[in-house]
Amino acid sequence: MQLQQLAYFVAVADARHFTRAAEEVHVSQPSLSQQIRALEKELGAELFSRARGNIALTDAGEALLPLARRILADADTARHEVQELAQLRRGRVRLGATPSLCTGLLPDVLRDFHGRHPGIHLFIEEGGSHDLVRQLARGALDLALVVLPLPSPSPALTTIELFQEDLVAVSSAETPAPRSPLRIADLEGRPMVMFRHGYDLRELTLAACRAAGFEPYLTVEGGEMDAVLGFVRAGLGLGVVPSTVAARTAQGLRVTPFARPGLRRTVALAHRSDVAPPRAARVLQQVVQEAARRAVTASGLHPPAGSGTPAGSGAGR
Repeated sequence: MQLQQLAYFVAVADARHFTRAAEEVHVSQPSLSQQIRALEKELGAELFSRARGNIALTDAGEALLPLARRILADADTARHEVQELAQLRRGRVRLGATPSLCTGLLPDVLRDFHGRHPGIHLFIEEGGSHDLVRQLARGALDLALVVLPLPSPSPALTTIELFQEDLVAVSSAETPAPRSPLRIADLEGRPMVMFRHGYDLRELTLAACRAAGFEPYLTVEGGEMDAVLGFVRAGLGLGVVPSTVAARTAQGLRVTPFARPGLRRTVALAHRSDVAPPRAARVLQQVVQEAARRAVTASGLHPPAGSGTPAGSGAGR
């Protein structure tokens, strides 16, 4: 089994067409077909159903596809690792982060890292923890900043807890002020602006409201972080965001803390357990941990409850 054969297989699986796949990988269609047949012969199973010109994966093809993607991603990572020059003058890091962390913690981290290693190319993938875990598992990311507990526990991932962060309510400065501190029960019947599906903040807020015995009244939902903050400033409702985001974007907003025990989330750095991150990613990991320690001291964040816990181990959110 050759990497080239796996690359051709993935190309056909994505395109569902041999000619288009051949164009994608810059090879003639007969050569691509020959390599696919050789792969099928070696594996002892057909990977594609070719009935009446329609290309579909067989059961064997469906089983091979995620493994092929991971093998190709790992090979790509190995290639970049070997090609790095001494003293991290060149390379890349693929880092995933939730949208709120992209707004809060990440800008300072990237500025610090880029200042030390300007030759390292940084690729940032923004998404919810569920999507980032999936990207890590298939080898598309080296590291990811996620919120614990992970929605899809995976024994193949390791997490390092960085800090715990309070969530706060934000409302328009032009609307009547809510009581302070605000109880979860005070949100019942109050207009709220809610993030799109897949946001960790959405799930955490909804779970807190339901635990208090009510469904929140949502006036607007489906936005990203900047959109939600804009809707709140416009007076469309109250939002729930991390304290670091509120501190960075306080203009036009009133920030109200929650009454104890309040709402809190645990932020962690995740990576695959079965493959060591590339050298540049390991250095970025150190920078992230340094920034997290500084943030705990300077920004009112809380130290982690633990560190180095396996993904899905039940660490607090």
